[in-house]
Amino acid sequence: MTETDLIQRFFYGLGAERDDVRLGIGDDAALLRVPSGEELVLTTDALIEGVHFLPGAPAHSLGHRALAVNLSDIAAMGATPRWALLSLNLPQADEAWLSAFAAGFGALARAHGVALVGGNLSRGPLSITVQMAGSVPDRQALRRDGARPGHALYVSGCIGDAAAGLQVLRGELAVDATSADYLRRRFEYPQPRLQLGEALRGLASACIDVSDGLYVDAQRLLRASGCGATVELERLPLSPALRQAMGDAAWQQALEGGEDYELCFCAPVTHAAAIAAAAARSATTISRIGGVEAGARIELRAGNSVMQFSPSGFDHFRAIREADHS
Repeated sequence: MTETDLIQRFFYGLGAERDDVRLGIGDDAALLRVPSGEELVLTTDALIEGVHFLPGAPAHSLGHRALAVNLSDIAAMGATPRWALLSLNLPQADEAWLSAFAAGFGALARAHGVALVGGNLSRGPLSITVQMAGSVPDRQALRRDGARPGHALYVSGCIGDAAAGLQVLRGELAVDATSADYLRRRFEYPQPRLQLGEALRGLASACIDVSDGLYVDAQRLLRASGCGATVELERLPLSPALRQAMGDAAWQQALEGGEDYELCFCAPVTHAAAIAAAAARSATTISRIGGVEAGARIELRAGNSVMQFSPSGFDHFRAIREADHS
Protein backbone atom coordinates (compact mmCIF):
# COMPACT_ATOMS: atom_id res chain seq x y z
CA MET A 1 0.00 0.00 0.00
CA THR A 2 1.13 3.56 -0.63
CA GLU A 3 1.59 6.20 2.08
CA THR A 4 -1.70 7.81 1.02
CA ASP A 5 -3.47 4.45 1.18
CA LEU A 6 -2.15 3.79 4.69
CA ILE A 7 -3.25 7.20 5.95
CA GLN A 8 -6.69 6.80 4.37
CA ARG A 9 -7.18 3.30 5.79
CA PHE A 10 -5.83 3.69 9.32
CA PHE A 11 -5.93 7.36 10.28
CA TYR A 12 -8.62 9.23 8.35
CA GLY A 13 -11.46 9.98 10.76
CA LEU A 14 -9.55 8.50 13.72
CA GLY A 15 -10.69 9.85 17.06
CA ALA A 16 -13.69 12.00 17.89
CA GLU A 17 -15.80 14.01 15.45
CA ARG A 18 -15.68 17.68 16.42
CA ASP A 19 -17.67 20.67 15.15
CA ASP A 20 -14.64 22.93 15.68
CA VAL A 21 -12.66 21.09 12.97
CA ARG A 22 -13.26 22.96 9.72
CA LEU A 23 -10.67 20.95 7.81
CA GLY A 24 -8.83 17.89 9.06
CA ILE A 25 -6.72 15.17 7.44
CA GLY A 26 -6.37 15.43 3.66
CA ASP A 27 -4.98 18.93 3.09
CA ASP A 28 -1.64 20.64 3.75
CA ALA A 29 -2.75 21.77 7.20
CA ALA A 30 -5.77 21.63 9.48
CA LEU A 31 -8.24 24.48 10.01
CA LEU A 32 -9.55 24.68 13.58
CA ARG A 33 -11.76 27.06 15.55
CA VAL A 34 -10.56 28.06 19.02
CA PRO A 35 -13.51 28.81 21.34
CA SER A 36 -14.09 32.46 22.18
CA GLY A 37 -12.77 33.49 25.58
CA GLU A 38 -10.28 30.62 25.78
CA GLU A 39 -6.52 30.32 25.44
CA LEU A 40 -4.85 27.75 23.20
CA VAL A 41 -2.77 25.11 25.01
CA LEU A 42 -0.10 23.23 23.02
CA THR A 43 2.23 20.38 23.93
CA THR A 44 4.22 17.68 22.17
CA ASP A 45 5.97 14.50 23.19
CA ALA A 46 7.71 11.61 21.46
CA LEU A 47 8.06 7.89 22.10
CA ILE A 48 11.21 6.31 20.66
CA GLU A 49 11.87 2.58 20.51
CA GLY A 50 14.62 1.59 22.93
CA VAL A 51 14.26 4.84 24.90
CA HIS A 52 10.60 5.07 25.93
CA PHE A 53 9.46 1.54 25.15
CA LEU A 54 10.99 -1.88 24.65
CA PRO A 55 11.48 -3.36 21.17
CA GLY A 56 8.45 -5.43 20.27
CA ALA A 57 6.10 -3.53 22.59
CA PRO A 58 2.42 -4.10 21.75
CA ALA A 59 1.24 -1.67 19.08
CA HIS A 60 -2.13 -1.16 20.80
CA SER A 61 -0.44 0.03 24.00
CA LEU A 62 1.89 2.31 22.01
CA GLY A 63 -1.09 3.99 20.36
CA HIS A 64 -2.64 4.57 23.77
CA ARG A 65 0.59 5.75 25.44
CA ALA A 66 1.59 8.11 22.65
CA LEU A 67 -1.65 10.01 23.12
CA ALA A 68 -1.88 9.58 26.90
CA VAL A 69 1.46 11.22 27.69
CA ASN A 70 0.37 14.32 25.80
CA LEU A 71 -3.08 14.31 27.35
CA SER A 72 -1.37 14.27 30.73
CA ASP A 73 0.36 17.57 29.92
CA ILE A 74 -3.02 19.03 28.99
CA ALA A 75 -4.44 17.74 32.29
CA ALA A 76 -1.61 19.41 34.25
CA MET A 77 -2.63 22.75 32.75
CA GLY A 78 -6.28 22.28 33.72
CA ALA A 79 -7.15 22.38 30.03
CA THR A 80 -9.61 20.53 27.79
CA PRO A 81 -8.07 18.46 24.95
CA ARG A 82 -9.37 19.06 21.43
CA TRP A 83 -7.08 18.14 18.54
CA ALA A 84 -4.00 16.03 17.86
CA LEU A 85 -1.34 15.72 15.17
CA LEU A 86 0.57 12.46 14.73
CA SER A 87 4.01 11.94 13.18
CA LEU A 88 4.80 8.25 12.81
CA ASN A 89 8.09 6.75 11.59
CA LEU A 90 7.87 3.05 10.71
CA PRO A 91 10.58 0.60 9.61
CA GLN A 92 8.00 -0.99 7.30
CA ALA A 93 4.32 -0.76 6.42
CA ASP A 94 3.02 -3.50 8.74
CA GLU A 95 -0.76 -3.40 8.37
CA ALA A 96 -1.44 -5.57 11.44
CA TRP A 97 0.78 -3.27 13.55
CA LEU A 98 -0.92 -0.15 12.16
CA SER A 99 -4.37 -1.55 12.82
CA ALA A 100 -3.57 -2.29 16.46
CA PHE A 101 -1.80 1.06 16.94
CA ALA A 102 -4.73 2.99 15.45
CA ALA A 103 -7.17 1.06 17.67
CA GLY A 104 -5.28 2.00 20.83
CA PHE A 105 -4.86 5.63 19.77
CA GLY A 106 -8.44 5.98 18.53
CA ALA A 107 -10.10 4.49 21.61
CA LEU A 108 -8.38 6.95 23.95
CA ALA A 109 -8.96 9.85 21.56
CA ARG A 110 -12.70 9.16 21.38
CA ALA A 111 -12.89 8.72 25.17
CA HIS A 112 -11.59 12.27 25.63
CA GLY A 113 -13.16 13.98 22.61
CA VAL A 114 -9.92 14.36 20.64
CA ALA A 115 -9.90 14.58 16.85
CA LEU A 116 -6.83 13.53 14.87
CA VAL A 117 -6.52 16.37 12.36
CA GLY A 118 -3.22 15.71 10.57
CA GLY A 119 0.36 14.57 10.79
CA ASN A 120 2.99 12.69 8.85
CA LEU A 121 3.87 9.10 7.98
CA SER A 122 7.49 8.23 7.12
CA ARG A 123 9.83 5.28 6.85
CA GLY A 124 12.58 5.07 9.47
CA PRO A 125 13.42 3.77 12.96
CA LEU A 126 10.24 3.37 14.99
CA SER A 127 9.27 6.62 16.69
CA ILE A 128 5.95 8.24 17.49
CA THR A 129 5.46 11.98 17.99
CA VAL A 130 2.15 13.56 18.96
CA GLN A 131 1.32 17.23 19.15
CA MET A 132 -1.72 17.93 21.29
CA ALA A 133 -3.83 21.06 21.32
CA GLY A 134 -6.47 22.03 23.82
CA SER A 135 -7.96 25.13 25.37
CA VAL A 136 -8.59 26.64 28.78
CA PRO A 137 -10.69 29.63 29.87
CA ASP A 138 -8.70 32.88 29.82
CA ARG A 139 -6.30 33.18 32.77
CA GLN A 140 -7.50 29.95 34.38
CA ALA A 141 -4.68 27.62 33.32
CA LEU A 142 -2.86 25.74 36.05
CA ARG A 143 0.85 26.57 36.13
CA ARG A 144 3.91 25.54 38.09
CA ASP A 145 4.70 28.89 39.66
CA GLY A 146 1.82 29.55 42.06
CA ALA A 147 2.73 27.49 45.13
CA ARG A 148 3.39 29.42 48.34
CA PRO A 149 4.65 28.48 51.83
CA GLY A 150 1.77 27.09 53.85
CA HIS A 151 0.08 25.42 50.89
CA ALA A 152 -0.60 21.68 50.93
CA LEU A 153 1.16 19.28 48.53
CA TYR A 154 -0.90 16.54 46.85
CA VAL A 155 -0.50 13.74 44.33
CA SER A 156 -3.19 11.78 42.51
CA GLY A 157 -3.53 8.01 42.20
CA CYS A 158 -0.70 5.68 43.18
CA ILE A 159 2.92 6.34 42.28
CA GLY A 160 5.85 4.12 41.41
CA ASP A 161 3.72 1.50 39.66
CA ALA A 162 4.71 2.27 36.09
CA ALA A 163 8.44 2.06 36.74
CA ALA A 164 7.89 -1.28 38.47
CA GLY A 165 5.83 -2.38 35.47
CA LEU A 166 8.76 -1.64 33.17
CA GLN A 167 11.00 -3.68 35.45
CA VAL A 168 8.53 -6.57 35.17
CA LEU A 169 8.57 -6.29 31.37
CA ARG A 170 12.37 -6.36 31.42
CA GLY A 171 12.40 -9.44 33.63
CA GLU A 172 14.07 -7.53 36.45
CA LEU A 173 11.28 -7.85 39.01
CA ALA A 174 9.57 -11.07 40.08
CA VAL A 175 6.01 -10.76 41.42
CA ASP A 176 2.86 -12.87 41.37
CA ALA A 177 0.82 -12.97 38.16
CA THR A 178 -1.92 -10.62 39.39
CA SER A 179 0.55 -7.96 40.54
CA ALA A 180 2.63 -8.37 37.37
CA ASP A 181 -0.43 -7.78 35.18
CA TYR A 182 -1.45 -4.70 37.20
CA LEU A 183 2.04 -3.17 37.11
CA ARG A 184 2.51 -3.84 33.38
CA ARG A 185 -0.79 -2.16 32.58
CA ARG A 186 0.16 0.86 34.66
CA PHE A 187 3.19 1.27 32.41
CA GLU A 188 1.57 0.40 29.08
CA TYR A 189 -1.79 2.12 29.62
CA PRO A 190 -1.36 5.29 31.72
CA GLN A 191 -4.59 7.15 32.47
CA PRO A 192 -4.34 10.94 32.02
CA ARG A 193 -6.10 12.80 34.85
CA LEU A 194 -8.03 15.21 32.63
CA GLN A 195 -11.18 15.43 34.72
CA LEU A 196 -9.18 16.15 37.84
CA GLY A 197 -7.12 18.81 36.07
CA GLU A 198 -10.23 20.65 34.95
CA ALA A 199 -11.80 20.31 38.41
CA LEU A 200 -8.70 21.87 40.01
CA ARG A 201 -9.05 25.17 38.11
CA GLY A 202 -9.50 27.94 40.65
CA LEU A 203 -8.45 25.62 43.49
CA ALA A 204 -4.88 24.43 42.86
CA SER A 205 -2.12 27.01 43.06
CA ALA A 206 0.40 24.99 41.01
CA CYS A 207 0.38 21.70 39.12
CA ILE A 208 2.69 19.37 37.18
CA ASP A 209 2.27 15.89 35.76
CA VAL A 210 4.53 13.14 37.10
CA SER A 211 6.45 11.84 34.11
CA ASP A 212 10.07 11.67 35.30
CA GLY A 213 9.49 10.71 38.95
CA LEU A 214 7.59 12.37 41.80
CA TYR A 215 10.68 13.76 43.54
CA VAL A 216 12.16 15.25 40.35
CA ASP A 217 8.87 16.66 39.10
CA ALA A 218 7.88 18.06 42.51
CA GLN A 219 11.26 19.80 42.58
CA ARG A 220 10.50 21.36 39.20
CA LEU A 221 7.18 22.67 40.47
CA LEU A 222 8.69 24.00 43.68
CA ARG A 223 11.64 25.58 41.89
CA ALA A 224 9.25 27.43 39.57
CA SER A 225 7.39 28.67 42.65
CA GLY A 226 10.56 29.56 44.57
CA CYS A 227 9.68 27.25 47.46
CA GLY A 228 10.67 24.07 49.25
CA ALA A 229 8.51 21.37 50.84
CA THR A 230 8.28 18.63 53.42
CA VAL A 231 7.03 15.22 52.24
CA GLU A 232 5.71 12.69 54.76
CA LEU A 233 6.78 9.27 53.48
CA GLU A 234 3.96 7.42 55.23
CA ARG A 235 1.50 9.50 53.20
CA LEU A 236 2.84 8.39 49.82
CA PRO A 237 0.07 6.48 47.97
CA LEU A 238 1.56 3.05 47.31
CA SER A 239 -0.42 0.28 45.65
CA PRO A 240 -0.56 -3.20 47.22
CA ALA A 241 1.22 -4.52 44.11
CA LEU A 242 4.13 -2.11 44.58
CA ARG A 243 4.39 -2.90 48.27
CA GLN A 244 4.41 -6.61 47.49
CA ALA A 245 7.01 -6.17 44.76
CA MET A 246 9.38 -3.72 46.45
CA GLY A 247 8.88 -4.25 50.19
CA ASP A 248 10.64 -1.65 52.32
CA ALA A 249 12.06 0.00 49.18
CA ALA A 250 8.59 0.86 47.82
CA TRP A 251 8.79 4.49 48.98
CA GLN A 252 12.05 4.97 47.07
CA GLN A 253 10.50 3.54 43.91
CA ALA A 254 7.53 5.84 44.39
CA LEU A 255 9.76 8.91 44.60
CA GLU A 256 12.09 8.19 41.68
CA GLY A 257 10.07 5.97 39.34
CA GLY A 258 8.72 7.77 36.26
CA GLU A 259 5.95 7.24 33.71
CA ASP A 260 3.05 7.37 36.19
CA TYR A 261 1.41 10.45 34.62
CA GLU A 262 -0.34 11.37 37.84
CA LEU A 263 -0.81 15.00 38.88
CA CYS A 264 1.28 16.59 41.63
CA PHE A 265 -0.28 19.84 42.79
CA CYS A 266 -0.43 22.43 45.57
CA ALA A 267 -3.35 24.29 47.06
CA PRO A 268 -4.10 26.55 50.03
CA VAL A 269 -5.12 24.48 53.07
CA THR A 270 -8.40 26.40 53.14
CA HIS A 271 -9.30 24.63 49.89
CA ALA A 272 -8.99 21.14 51.39
CA ALA A 273 -12.72 20.37 51.35
CA ALA A 274 -13.15 21.74 47.82
CA ILE A 275 -10.11 19.75 46.65
CA ALA A 276 -11.62 16.57 48.09
CA ALA A 277 -14.92 17.32 46.36
CA ALA A 278 -13.13 17.94 43.05
CA ALA A 279 -11.36 14.60 43.37
CA ALA A 280 -14.66 12.85 44.10
CA ARG A 281 -16.35 14.46 41.09
CA SER A 282 -13.54 13.30 38.84
CA ALA A 283 -13.50 9.81 40.39
CA THR A 284 -9.78 10.21 41.17
CA THR A 285 -8.08 9.39 44.43
CA ILE A 286 -5.74 12.03 45.83
CA SER A 287 -3.33 12.06 48.75
CA ARG A 288 -2.02 15.00 50.73
CA ILE A 289 1.65 14.06 51.02
CA GLY A 290 3.13 17.16 52.66
CA GLY A 291 3.32 20.90 52.71
CA VAL A 292 5.05 23.76 50.92
CA GLU A 293 7.65 25.68 52.92
CA ALA A 294 10.08 28.52 52.48
CA GLY A 295 13.43 27.38 51.15
CA ALA A 296 14.69 25.52 48.14
CA ARG A 297 14.74 21.82 49.03
CA ILE A 298 12.44 18.88 49.69
CA GLU A 299 12.77 17.37 53.15
CA LEU A 300 11.62 13.76 53.48
CA ARG A 301 10.27 12.74 56.86
CA ALA A 302 9.40 9.33 58.31
CA GLY A 303 7.80 10.03 61.67
CA ASN A 304 10.29 12.22 63.55
CA SER A 305 13.23 11.22 61.33
CA VAL A 306 14.59 13.03 58.30
CA MET A 307 15.43 10.57 55.54
CA GLN A 308 18.40 10.88 53.20
CA PHE A 309 17.60 10.29 49.54
CA SER A 310 19.49 10.78 46.29
CA PRO A 311 16.93 10.43 43.51
CA SER A 312 17.85 9.48 39.99
CA GLY A 313 14.58 10.19 38.17
CA PHE A 314 14.64 10.09 34.38
CA ASP A 315 16.93 12.34 32.36
CA HIS A 316 17.59 11.71 28.66
CA PHE A 317 21.08 13.17 28.86
CA ARG A 318 22.33 11.97 32.26
CA ALA A 319 24.12 8.95 30.75
CA ILE A 320 25.82 11.21 28.22
CA ARG A 321 26.98 13.64 30.92
CA GLU A 322 28.19 10.82 33.15
CA ALA A 323 30.11 9.27 30.25
CA ASP A 324 31.70 12.63 29.41
CA HIS A 325 32.95 12.98 33.01
CA SER A 326 34.16 9.42 33.47
